[in-house]
Amino acid sequence: MYRFAKKSIVLLLVLSLMATLIIGCEKEAEEPAPEQQAETVFINIGTGGTAGTYYPLGGAIAEILKSNIPGANATAESTGASAANINMLNQGEIDLAFVQNDVSYYADLGIELFQEQGKIEGLKALATLYPEVCQIITTKNTGITSVADFADKKIAVGAAGSGVEANARQILAAYGFSYDDIKPQYLSFAEAAAGLKDGNIDAAFITAGTPTSAVLDLSAQNEVVLLPIDDEIADQLVEDFPFYTKVTVTADVYGMASDVNTLAVKAMLVTTDKMSEEMAYNITKAIYENLDKLGAAHSAGKLITLETAQDGISIPLHPGAEKYFNE
Repeated sequence: MYRFAKKSIVLLLVLSLMATLIIGCEKEAEEPAPEQQAETVFINIGTGGTAGTYYPLGGAIAEILKSNIPGANATAESTGASAANINMLNQGEIDLAFVQNDVSYYADLGIELFQEQGKIEGLKALATLYPEVCQIITTKNTGITSVADFADKKIAVGAAGSGVEANARQILAAYGFSYDDIKPQYLSFAEAAAGLKDGNIDAAFITAGTPTSAVLDLSAQNEVVLLPIDDEIADQLVEDFPFYTKVTVTADVYGMASDVNTLAVKAMLVTTDKMSEEMAYNITKAIYENLDKLGAAHSAGKLITLETAQDGISIPLHPGAEKYFNE
């Protein structure tokens, strides 16, 4: 009886061990080997100054990419904005950048700001974001009601060689003016606002998101007049320059009597052909499926929509972004 019990215990132990081994083998067969961690991919985003619009939106995009693309380690970098970002992309110092679509157009063709440097090869667009409005500003006491009144007037056309200055020359030319017909003043936004306050200039070109702080400052003590761009002139400029879009500035922006029709360039996300189609697709998808985070980062982010993502594209669209938009 004792031997039988002993044998039974041994048999039970053997059976128990075999069952444990079988279960272990089954679990090993059922559970796949742990996946390798996604390879870390560094994405450096060129923005602009820390007090501007590009920087907070760039920070929000960095967080979106880190949360939605496996292995992505994205960072937003403060830079000198559009032209500087183009050069940094070209030198491989950044992977993605905010650039005005007119500046990217000049770089792609090697004209205007890039006349001496020449064409920048391989630039690709991911999307256009929000409008940066061509604001032609004067005050009521100048008596100016149209760009057609600019002959022999002192007009602030932006800093020499800037994107604003290029906008000014193009709009003036559409009205039949060259710099020989006016008295061009190469001023920053703040300098232009101060000049209008003091009566030292008659009008100013300002290309920026609205409301622009320099114009708001001017409007605190003066009745600001935002000059319209006539429809036929606007249509011609849009036809001649693919980076322009028609926009309306509503009366409430600067406390004006009525809405004003003008043109805008657009802030755009730009990369190069060195970015893979898969990565460009993943970045575009991540951004446009998390637009609420951009709206929370800056008021301009609320203007970014899927419907307008290809408006004013001025350089070739990256195949990865094109794939996403086609879906």
